[in-house]
Amino acid sequence: MSSSSKTFAELFDTFDREAFRLETLDDYGKSGNVDAFQSFLAGEPQPEDYNADWVAELHSHISKGKRVYRVHILSRPLTPYLRFELGWGYQKNMSGGEQFFVLDTTEQPHPLEGVPDFWLFDSTDTAVLGYDEVGAFLGAEVLEAARAREFVEYRERALAHSEPFTDWWAKYGE
Repeated sequence: MSSSSKTFAELFDTFDREAFRLETLDDYGKSGNVDAFQSFLAGEPQPEDYNADWVAELHSHISKGKRVYRVHILSRPLTPYLRFELGWGYQKNMSGGEQFFVLDTTEQPHPLEGVPDFWLFDSTDTAVLGYDEVGAFLGAEVLEAARAREFVEYRERALAHSEPFTDWWAKYGE
């Protein structure tokens, strides 16, 4: 249920400068790309058109001078899903201009314990994402703009404790 007049989908269509995503789960295997995840697990090569719609959307945003970026909080060893997401998803999405950061809690305290997954648009609009215990997407709640400051602080804390994905992947990627 939404507590704002904007819908989650509208936020992607209307943001002006930046869209930030915080990912906190080790497994989103029941949320979209289920077939691709199974192909990855079976050792099949990544299809040429994998994530093509999202990459096209990214190109559209980036060509207009917008930024799309995310931080994923994780710890090693990586789950099979994270190996898939980082190996297939992040690599492919970077070709569309999305930027990725990793907040690895393997050897440092978790600075955002209990913070939910969310998208933050232009530091003013927040959509909190809900997932069940097996990583299936349950929906998004678009919050009132007054709540944005809290999520801006979460974003800043996540970025302060993270490193660029490409640097992290060079050290720990599989």
